[in-house]
Amino acid sequence: MTQSIALNQMSKMKFHGMMEAYKTVLDSNRHHDLNPEELINHLLQAEWEERENSKISRLFRTAKFRYSATVEELEFSQTRGLDKMQILRLADMSFIKRKENVLICGATGSGKSFIASALGNQACMQGIRTLYYNTTKLFPKLKMLKADGSYMKEIGRIEKQDLLILDDFGIQQLDEMGRMALLEIIEDRHGRASTIVVSQLPVTKWFETIGDSTIADAILDRLVHTAHRIELKGESMRKKR
Repeated sequence: MTQSIALNQMSKMKFHGMMEAYKTVLDSNRHHDLNPEELINHLLQAEWEERENSKISRLFRTAKFRYSATVEELEFSQTRGLDKMQILRLADMSFIKRKENVLICGATGSGKSFIASALGNQACMQGIRTLYYNTTKLFPKLKMLKADGSYMKEIGRIEKQDLLILDDFGIQQLDEMGRMALLEIIEDRHGRASTIVVSQLPVTKWFETIGDSTIADAILDRLVHTAHRIELKGESMRKKR
């Protein structure tokens, strides 16, 4: 009876990990073998693991990565220009603690988005708030949000992310609204959070994409300073597959 009451209370308090662990202990009759301290530690550990797993799952859902990629799946080769040691250093996520950026450039199909998604997935696994955006969709979306008055809410949401991934930057030239939105995003994050920018264009061509030299200077000064650069080369990974 006491056990039933305990399970009911765990359920009401939403201690789901603890409840399932307690059920397992009861079903296996292990509770006779555990002293009170061991039982409490076991139940607390189960609840902690349940909450951590739920948090990580929620981070993955919110991030909305382009690919379900992992660092272990990356293909390293000199001809590709992908340095294994550099990626492993980035994969420990210390660059996020230092509020540094990552710039990934390369031709279509070179695997840029896959690498960015792999780093983003690694961040989520470590409990880091991450958001992925395709820039060809982001700026039109922000323009629509400005019209209905919810622009600042979305900008605030972006600002709160520990890691922001901006994919396919430079495919479309920015208009005035897009330039100002990008400046606001980068300004908000400068020295406070990390950004990964993925582009088919080399960094030297980003001035033209932004379209205004003064704003471009302000954006790139904040993005490029202390940024880690990955410049991919070689044939398309899609064609190889």
